[in-house]
Amino acid sequence: MTAPPRLMQYRDSDCLNATLDHTIARDLPRDPAIKRILIMKWGGMGDIVISTAIMEDIRLAFAQAELHLNTMPAWQSLFAHDPRFQRVWCVNLQQKPGRWRAYKQWLAEVSAMQYDLIIDLQTNDKSRGLLALLRLMGKAPAWLLGNHPRYPYTVKQRQHLPQAHSFQIMQQTLLAAGIALRTHGPKLHIAPSSVVAAKQLLAQHGLQSKAFVVFLCGSHASGLTKRWGAAHYAALVADYIQRGERVVLLGGRDEADECLAIARQYPQQVVNLCGQTSLLEVPVICAHASAIVANDTGTAHLAAATHTPMTVICGPTNPLRVKPPGQHVLALQLDLPCKNCYAKQCSHHSCMQQLSPQRLLPFLPRSSHA
Repeated sequence: MTAPPRLMQYRDSDCLNATLDHTIARDLPRDPAIKRILIMKWGGMGDIVISTAIMEDIRLAFAQAELHLNTMPAWQSLFAHDPRFQRVWCVNLQQKPGRWRAYKQWLAEVSAMQYDLIIDLQTNDKSRGLLALLRLMGKAPAWLLGNHPRYPYTVKQRQHLPQAHSFQIMQQTLLAAGIALRTHGPKLHIAPSSVVAAKQLLAQHGLQSKAFVVFLCGSHASGLTKRWGAAHYAALVADYIQRGERVVLLGGRDEADECLAIARQYPQQVVNLCGQTSLLEVPVICAHASAIVANDTGTAHLAAATHTPMTVICGPTNPLRVKPPGQHVLALQLDLPCKNCYAKQCSHHSCMQQLSPQRLLPFLPRSSHA
């Protein structure tokens, strides 16, 4: 009989273990000429949330500078009440019809603002290409900083960490520019109205603080292989019910069917809030939960911005790269030959199918309430 695959555990000490180079290529915070800064960060929700810690360190290093953020339209609401930024602006660079028009609009916007420093936390082909065009136009500032020591960036870090966790890649970028690392987790600014709305939802459903767990059981529609599955999550519901806790389901439009499949089995004990919250209501609700169980999804990073104990289930994605930072977060993954494949489709889905709820139970956070 073949032994079941080992269940691997990942903490911060496993995922954030790269040795950072503290050599300062250019001590930018000491430059009095830097008065207006642009931070570029597009990406997915998880990367955006992680980068808020980096944004906090930039704000602390340039306390007197005017700070602007360029992000994607989907994430603008995350920064709607963020006092760190004097301006948050978006251009939809992902659109296919009219792509070149969007690029032209972006270049015109950056040129007009006359930034003294641009910090590219995206650092992909698109962002490098736009900044290269800006330099060729003669409109780029003297200082361009990115997560890679290559053109078009003018602050050249000595060490590049392509295989490290995205958080440490961005931290290495800050160190090269003389920006101190002071923030070790996401830093979100949540409007009082979001706090009120979240608490009203909890009260409406009779959810007492620390008397329920949150399941983030879905994923974006393009990442279905990252889902552990409604049947598995439903089996966990039964375990939590026995412990006297209710279950709250959170997610977005892409995850509605998954959440509904679970909620239908336990209509009295499961509160399905999928699609009923704004992005920044999610961490408020999760802060009142006793525990969180999640797939590798952007919403898990929002939830991890709280201090609520969390277990993240990884299958096709590498926990060393995707685990939300935080001592309270444990990532789990079966040790299979095909792990970390990042496949969008799979004929067997062994990484999730072979991980039974029974194997997961000993690794789930438990509340003192239960």
